[in-house]
Amino acid sequence: MIHGGDVYTNGLLEGRELIDYSSNINPLGVPKTLIENIGEAVDALTRYPDIQYRNVLKVLGEYIGCPQEYFVLGNGAAEIIDLVIACHKSLLIVVPSFVEYEIDAKKWDCNIEYSYLKEINNENNLVKYNYAELSYDYEDILNKLQNVEGVVLGNPNNPNGNIIDKVEFIKILEYCENNDKVIIIDEAFIEFTGEKRHSFAGKVKTYKCLFIIRALTKFFAVPGIRFGYGISSNSHLLKSIKEKQNPWNINCFAELAVRYVLKDELYIRKSEEWIRKERPNFLESLNTIPFIDKVFLTYGNYVLCKLKGIDSKKLYKLSLAKGFVIRKADNFRGLDKQYIRLAIKDKDRNEKLIAAFNEFRVESNLIGDENINRDS
Repeated sequence: MIHGGDVYTNGLLEGRELIDYSSNINPLGVPKTLIENIGEAVDALTRYPDIQYRNVLKVLGEYIGCPQEYFVLGNGAAEIIDLVIACHKSLLIVVPSFVEYEIDAKKWDCNIEYSYLKEINNENNLVKYNYAELSYDYEDILNKLQNVEGVVLGNPNNPNGNIIDKVEFIKILEYCENNDKVIIIDEAFIEFTGEKRHSFAGKVKTYKCLFIIRALTKFFAVPGIRFGYGISSNSHLLKSIKEKQNPWNINCFAELAVRYVLKDELYIRKSEEWIRKERPNFLESLNTIPFIDKVFLTYGNYVLCKLKGIDSKKLYKLSLAKGFVIRKADNFRGLDKQYIRLAIKDKDRNEKLIAAFNEFRVESNLIGDENINRDS
């Protein structure tokens, strides 16, 4: 399984509904403003979308605070990722990260170099004290950029949820700006950080080297809509991407979603309140599970965990038997079968998952190690 979100194979196709912890979608669900106005899209089905997408660009410009000419629209962030990578002959990919970066690069015969995240300790910070952290190796990224046309990285990064330190990153920004390199930052999960200051979207006016990727999918809980977008002041790169696209790649339902969800301030506020409350609670609960060796600090709506006494394949099967789908993380470059990724959902479902994990602890013969404890 390359991606999370497969609730079909062992679920819906067998007449069984599963709780999906492999897919990182906002548990608040589709914004009511979109549902209440969906009829507008139905009415628009008999005509082609505006091929220039003027209303969409207007709303995006207001939401991000950038000129409309800085945007390129995609059929999901996946299209934007694919086409911006297609514009390059060599790239540095920070790993572990979203597997599509590497898949797309190989598809377009792009020469790839890798920079691996490194584990760090931040015992001076009380918030981070009980959690492990994977961080970017900024020096390594800077050194390896000399041999490639650009770098691809997530902010927050998937699967571990760390964010870019803007102070540490300034050398990379300046180097790329002065040496005609491109920095591709995937911010599909940025709204879950709860603070706009973590985004690099506000720097695209100053740094032509930046290309930011965003989507409605995760935060606004509309993966079925398929709408993503790129942001950059690099007109040449934007032109190269657009030349590879088909006309009318955004349908009327995606158009409608942009117009309503990005202006839904109540939904945005409630979502930020939910993640600020549930994220620390969920991490704290996971940190008490004996077969979880490490819980990694995250700024996203998901959390990376390292297991002990059980591998991800076995835990996946045990979880599935209890009605949960978890994300095995062994196909992320740099990780192995001891890692899983879990979505952060609402309090009720999070408590159910923790209860199920605790049942595995009680049924210690299922885990295969009766002596597992947090201090071993």
